[in-house]
Amino acid sequence: MTSFPLGVDIADLPLVGAAPEWMSEKAISIATYVVSSGIFTILGTVPPILGSKNVLELLTKGAKDVIGANFAIEEDPEAAANLALKHTEMKRSALGL
Repeated sequence: MTSFPLGVDIADLPLVGAAPEWMSEKAISIATYVVSSGIFTILGTVPPILGSKNVLELLTKGAKDVIGANFAIEEDPEAAANLALKHTEMKRSALGL
């Protein structure tokens, strides 16, 4: 997916999605859409995917190789904010901003 008129993939933009306290499985569906659009997304609570090692591996690591984005699961709000800042700074640097 390309972001026009910038001419770069959405995955290359300094964007972060966050669901610090999702209330239903629908929030995970929405967050999955955000990740599949190429936006790194942080979940503040552990979703019901830990029962499947393959799904957990795909959503937290493997998806990044395919679509340029993935989930991070971080329950500590301060650590989650640091993840978001680190990711944003890395993407800004890569774009020369």
